[in-house]
Amino acid sequence: MMSQDSFETLLNFFKVLGNETRLKLLGLLANETRSVGELAAMLDLREPTISHHLHMMREFGLVDVEAAGNVRIYRLNTKFLESMSADLLSQERLANLAQDVVGDEWERKVLKTFLDGERITAIPAQYKKQLVVIKWLVDKFEMDRRYTEREVNEIIKQHHQDSAWFRRSFIDHGLMQRENSVYWRVSAAPTAS
Repeated sequence: MMSQDSFETLLNFFKVLGNETRLKLLGLLANETRSVGELAAMLDLREPTISHHLHMMREFGLVDVEAAGNVRIYRLNTKFLESMSADLLSQERLANLAQDVVGDEWERKVLKTFLDGERITAIPAQYKKQLVVIKWLVDKFEMDRRYTEREVNEIIKQHHQDSAWFRRSFIDHGLMQRENSVYWRVSAAPTAS
């Protein structure tokens, strides 16, 4: 699964490149270093417009700039692009974007089917769907808190009458641990394969 920071970086990457002028600038700078004046003449645009686009690209890390007398020379930051390609634009990472969306949508549908507000209407027969409901319910418990069995039962019963089944499921799926009738959340995230 892609982290939120990685997702934001990828989103910003496509936002920066989601402009025809910036894409053309990227292409021109991929061939050789150039000044704002040269780029403006090549694209038949005003220098302030080119400077604006280069500024956005530079802030994101796509281009570097160096002063050569009174002129600023821009070049493509190939190391940044290579890093983006390896880290965020790999086939696996891009595939995970769709997986996150599809997985989230499927889980929402499962919860919509088996929840009525905050009440679980039925325990799903299918294992993968059970896991979605179990993970939803375990999120009602705080991570850094110890619960007595009675407290666990009370919280579960706010959502479903079968507290024993859900308690066992939390333990069986590694979402909670138990010792001497004291329960606590753990950060394990089971997968439904």
